[in-house]
Amino acid sequence: MTRQPRLLEEVSAGGIVFRRDGERTLFLLIRDPYRNWGFPKGHMEAGEAPEQTALREVGEETGLQELELRATIATIEWEFRFRGRRIHKTCHFFLMETRSQRATPLRAEGISACRWASFEQAESLIAYENARAVLRQAQTLLRGEIDLPARVAS
Repeated sequence: MTRQPRLLEEVSAGGIVFRRDGERTLFLLIRDPYRNWGFPKGHMEAGEAPEQTALREVGEETGLQELELRATIATIEWEFRFRGRRIHKTCHFFLMETRSQRATPLRAEGISACRWASFEQAESLIAYENARAVLRQAQTLLRGEIDLPARVAS
């Protein structure tokens, strides 16, 4: 009987970062080590809350320092294989706002580019369906002009 490899659990958090450019809303995308466009995210450290992880990881991966957490968007889950291991990944996404126009990719982590895009551009560039779904949820929050807090406590 063949034994199934143990499923490794990973938890991370990330951000859908937006900025206002006059009447337009732009979203920040990063190009990952696989050359796919997506959102900045990373692993939670011991004792960290998802919100803290999201702010830290987005800052590290994009160089953005002035980030304001606006809302919780979604938690997504998926499974994949990496180096022969089955991994179950859970990722918490948060809506974040910045006034900064310049983002710098963290090349040491394999991030080759950062790019601001309109909703339509972002939706067509993002490689993964679950990330496009999170983008659509962020757009719904922004279009509804929900009462976004000035800052969520982290």
